Amino acid sequence: MTFLRRLWQRDGDETALTACTALDIGTEFAKALVFDIEAGKGTVRGVGRKRQGLSHMQSGTVADIAAVVDNCAVALQEAEEMAGFRPSQVVIGIAGELVKGFTTAHTQERARPDVQITEAELQKLIEGVQREALREAERAITWETGLANVDVRLVHAATVGAWIDGYAVSNPIGFQGRNVKIAIFNAFAPLVHLGALQSVAQQLELELVEVVAEPYAVARALNSEQVRQGGALFIDVGGGTTDVALVRQGGIEGTRMFALGGRAFTKSIADRLELPFPRAEALKVDYARGIAGDRADDVRAIVADDVAVWAAGVELVMEELAAGDLLPGRIYVCGGGSRLPEIRAALAEPSFSKGLPFSRPPEVVVMSPDQIETIRDETKLLVDQQDVTPMGLAYQAIELGQAGGTLDGALRRVVRQLRI
Repeated sequence: MTFLRRLWQRDGDETALTACTALDIGTEFAKALVFDIEAGKGTVRGVGRKRQGLSHMQSGTVADIAAVVDNCAVALQEAEEMAGFRPSQVVIGIAGELVKGFTTAHTQERARPDVQITEAELQKLIEGVQREALREAERAITWETGLANVDVRLVHAATVGAWIDGYAVSNPIGFQGRNVKIAIFNAFAPLVHLGALQSVAQQLELELVEVVAEPYAVARALNSEQVRQGGALFIDVGGGTTDVALVRQGGIEGTRMFALGGRAFTKSIADRLELPFPRAEALKVDYARGIAGDRADDVRAIVADDVAVWAAGVELVMEELAAGDLLPGRIYVCGGGSRLPEIRAALAEPSFSKGLPFSRPPEVVVMSPDQIETIRDETKLLVDQQDVTPMGLAYQAIELGQAGGTLDGALRRVVRQLRI
């Protein structure tokens, strides 16, 4: 069965995927999806997962490459055996506090507005946007780490939109006008984090097609008309981090992450109830399912304290993302940590939204895999909010195969030049 054939050419040397693996290297679990792609849609054929050790990951980033490779190999083998084939290419998600995602908009005033915009002029404008974005990312990461020289690398980039004299266009070439504005979403990460993922892929003998910021993947996967028109906030509560993405005016404006997730809740339960970590994790999962029995009240009290701290962190991140403008009236939550009922309750609490620029209290929606319409799960094993992130990564692989427009092609050429 020829599931993987390199067929589609973009700009002469890039290829489409007909099958791929999505690898979500989470703090708690390494999760693998094997899927094939046909006519712009994906079908999941195999699913695998392997629990990570406590020292293998730290706040969403790889801490022990060899151990993570072993865990991913187990998850991959399970998924591949279920699927009956092994793709040679992989898309991997990246998370962590120092992964910075934001949209940069740059406006160029043209000296000769009566002259039509050329491809060379468009590419030069995009190059200016990308250099400005890199400087912004370097400043942010340098400030947060306290280190003078941190090697910051571009993870991925995507066009948000283009405008000429305030008029939105999908292809600026051939238009006349004085003011050309280009908006591009970029995700940056320190080389140490990106390099670790590249090493994982290399040791697994997989071709790394793309590394994608996980909040971006989640926000892009739910491509509903409601999100495109009204915008939304996406919150992915993982084991080591919480990722937040803001979609506004049809595009992703920014992503932020902070190091507080489900593992912190488990540690609190373990400490206060004097339980081994694996037992505390099992008790937390039972509580989220409503089967904790006579320990439910104890867990509820402990989790309530931690969720209050977590909600304060989310509030700070949302305030930063809002940048003084109104926030959308809908919040989507996913990730294994969001199984706790207190998470959704904290976001829906009027006191939470009162201090943020919402026009009305936001509606809180728990995401599920069946909301991602582009991907069909043949295994029937992707059942709740913890499976949304790997499906989002699979969606990104599918998007790679879609025919891009002129803006996307120009951006790809600029990114290749900047990475040389």
